[in-house]
Formats: sequence, C-alpha cells, structure tokens
Amino acid sequence: MVDAYVGVSSGRAAALQKAQQPVPPPQRIRALIDTGASGSCMDPVVLKALGIQPTGVVPVITPTTGATPAICSQYDVSIMIPAAKSLPFQVPTTAVTEHEFFTAQGFHALIGRDILSRCILIYNGTLSLFTLGY
Repeated sequence: MVDAYVGVSSGRAAALQKAQQPVPPPQRIRALIDTGASGSCMDPVVLKALGIQPTGVVPVITPTTGATPAICSQYDVSIMIPAAKSLPFQVPTTAVTEHEFFTAQGFHALIGRDILSRCILIYNGTLSLFTLGY
C-alpha cells in the first residue's frame, strides 16, 4: 500500500484555470500496488470529489468476470506519490477505470502496470518491503 494524491488531469486543470474556475484540490488516497492489474483503477468516491466526468467506457476483464468483460467508465486523472528523500513520482495525466474498493476493502485505488511501467518496483518478500524508483 502507498499513500498518493489524485487530482484532475493536467489538461483539465489548465482548462479550468483558463476559464478562471477553481481547480479541485488533489484527494489523498491509499492505493494498492497491483502488478497483476494491467490498468489502474479508482474508487468512485475519489472521482466524485474531483468533480470529473468519464471520458468513455472500456471493457475490463477481472478474475471475477471470466471471459466476459465488465464495461467500466474511464476517467483522466493525475497521480502523485510522495517520496521521503526526493521529488515525488508524478503522472500528469493517466486514464483510470472506476471500481468500488473503499467500502469493502479499505483502499481507494489499484496502481497497475500502466503506471508501474514508468518506474522500477523492487519487492523484497522476505522483509515485506518494496522500493519504488523513478
């Protein structure tokens, strides 16, 4: 698990600023790093707090859907993972799908390989530690 901040995409922030409208503040979330997920997913409570609309829908296959994909709304967001001794890891715009996590599982998002492909993940299972480098 990591703490992260999710905000509107960089393009959305620029459009809001140009229209002299307020940019919603980034939302602090708990996210599960999931190397088995090809794409990242976000709980609707976070997306609603940002006041953003879906950019479309995409088919998503999960372990529970079998061969029949679920159709999920997709949103453009920005993600920032703070770092203790360096600059934060930032993704100014990325697409995420909407999935409910928080009520049942206690986290807000899955960080999938679409975001992990931009960094180095080292997992030390014997110590239950991981390092995220970028």
